[in-house]
Amino acid sequence: MSHDLTLAANALRMLAIDAVQQANSGHPGMPMGMADIAAVLWSRHLRHNPADPHWPGRDRFVLSNGHGSMLLYGLLHLSGYDLPLSELKAFRQLHSKTPGHPEVGLTPGVETTTGPLGQGLANAVGMALAEQLLAAEFNTPEHKLVDHRTFVFVGDGCLMEGISHEACSLAGVWGLSKLVVVYDDNGISIDGDVKGWFGDDTPARFEAYGWRVIRNVDGHDFGSIDAALNAATEDSGKPTLICAKTTIGKGSPNKAGGHDVHGAPLGAAEVAAVRQALNWPHAPFVVPDEARAPMDARERGAAAQRAWEAVLAAYRAAAPARAAEFLRRARGELPADFDDRAAAQLAAVADKGETIASRKSSQNSIALLAPQLPELLGGSADLAPSNLTQWPGCRSVEKAVAGGNYLHYGVREFAMVAIQTGIALHGGFRPFGGTFLMFSEYARNAIRMAALMRTNPIYVFTHDSIGLGEDGPTHQPIEQTATLRLVPNLDVWRPGDAVETLVAWQTAIRHVNTPTALILSRQNLPHQPRDADTLAAVRRGGYVLVREAAGQPLQLVLIATGSELDLAVQARAKLAEQGVNARVVSLPSSFVFEQQDSAWRRDVLPPGVPRVAVEAGVTAPWRQYVGLEGAVVGIDSFGESAPAAALAAHFGLTAQAVTEAGLRCIAH
Repeated sequence: MSHDLTLAANALRMLAIDAVQQANSGHPGMPMGMADIAAVLWSRHLRHNPADPHWPGRDRFVLSNGHGSMLLYGLLHLSGYDLPLSELKAFRQLHSKTPGHPEVGLTPGVETTTGPLGQGLANAVGMALAEQLLAAEFNTPEHKLVDHRTFVFVGDGCLMEGISHEACSLAGVWGLSKLVVVYDDNGISIDGDVKGWFGDDTPARFEAYGWRVIRNVDGHDFGSIDAALNAATEDSGKPTLICAKTTIGKGSPNKAGGHDVHGAPLGAAEVAAVRQALNWPHAPFVVPDEARAPMDARERGAAAQRAWEAVLAAYRAAAPARAAEFLRRARGELPADFDDRAAAQLAAVADKGETIASRKSSQNSIALLAPQLPELLGGSADLAPSNLTQWPGCRSVEKAVAGGNYLHYGVREFAMVAIQTGIALHGGFRPFGGTFLMFSEYARNAIRMAALMRTNPIYVFTHDSIGLGEDGPTHQPIEQTATLRLVPNLDVWRPGDAVETLVAWQTAIRHVNTPTALILSRQNLPHQPRDADTLAAVRRGGYVLVREAAGQPLQLVLIATGSELDLAVQARAKLAEQGVNARVVSLPSSFVFEQQDSAWRRDVLPPGVPRVAVEAGVTAPWRQYVGLEGAVVGIDSFGESAPAAALAAHFGLTAQAVTEAGLRCIAH
């Protein structure tokens, strides 16, 4: 094994060196340092099939220290994935399958997009959790349909980031025994030796989390690496951290062990020196067959998948309905009757006509959806009684109890969102999680990453405005809804009553490659009556809630969302008393509205008619809808601590203020 893996590991080093050198950009140090560990893991332990990167029974591999992406690309290429040398030669170039950091959905075999350090580790916690929960739900004593591992490579930077503390603490609490993390302990970051800013006793830290820790592994000795991985895959009821001592830039005679090799090409002279030091006489991007042989996973991967499919066949024969349900969820498909039941649920909510807070409407929506969607996996960052994310019949996930469909994340917003992304990427569940809208700031980069990856978690963000009241400006969102709307591929709904809240949930459930943020109120929102056509129009994201009087010219359009929708309705009535013919447009999701055809958008917002927008937040983004001549009633300062009604009057969020803004627009 040693000779073959030496060649394979050196092939990984040289592919990384040559690609970075050709691109004149990239990070060669980590791939060179972790090549030996990677060669052992991928040749001896990782269960995967290059011909089918998505089969449910595969192990997952996450490169959390994603700047070392050329290590992963080299592994995928040598293993037999559809990633030819031409793609490695195009490293970091436009439209290649080898971008600077790994991107899921772009490169076959990449399980998650990594780069922002620590988030890949948190995604992996979500993947391992999904495996554990699916195994508890579907496995039987006779058939282990769900039985795979999640392997993660992390560096010092991943473990410095706060999200690693959040996610790894939870992994220990949940007892994720199929999670194996390999720590690349090379002691170097971009700035140099990490001793000056990273003095943690990392093994003790993970032991305190409840992990099994395998210490002092020589990351360049194949036997030691193999033994550590064998030990890590023995079930201990705990996740495992392998602490591997490595040398960054291993193989570079003049730069190994220093920060200069971390994030820059080696240079032609040093590349030549590495070739000589490794006894690698081959030209750039040339890999001899004897180096490829131990890494080629095509035959053993196909055999592993056939074995899993045999288990599936036996499972299907013993429990056909359960097998069909597992496959439906693995494919991410909704139940066949989802649309019919959704229509009936919406009609019932509209008929009921409740005046309730949209956070309560959200809870009611979850209660309607959960019985028909066993894949719903809820949770909250310690605020379940406030954001109302629990529902009748939900069961908390606990280490000692099998199953469960509700996660208590504790005060860990960043980890919650990143773990949800991992759960969604794994498949089998539709995760959602809640916190106050203000605290979405803690999780902002994970939200962005979910949108970048085109995954479909659902974020329940409650207490959406100054309507929060006495808690004051630290807890009152002002700019958060607007900035979330700026995230590409993120659908943001701010519903104005129970009907719109249910439509928002139904839309979020239907999304395949789009995450959804639900922006929900603490205070009660009046029910808005709708006829059948108006009820059907809610799903289009923006629609005419109250039309202008027939037979008279339309003079003004009032646009609103959320708790301000009723202000617009009241203002329209006041304007009518003064002879102004106005309509009210509800725009709960500009994301969905902008996807409608131009005819619909022009019909809802006719060109040339003055417009006023009202929302309890920053005003500038609404200029795209009202133009320079229109008006926006909102808040461009931080909030205050006082009862909600007093704050609304203080900040001018009243029907009278909207009425006066409308009159000024018409006068101009």
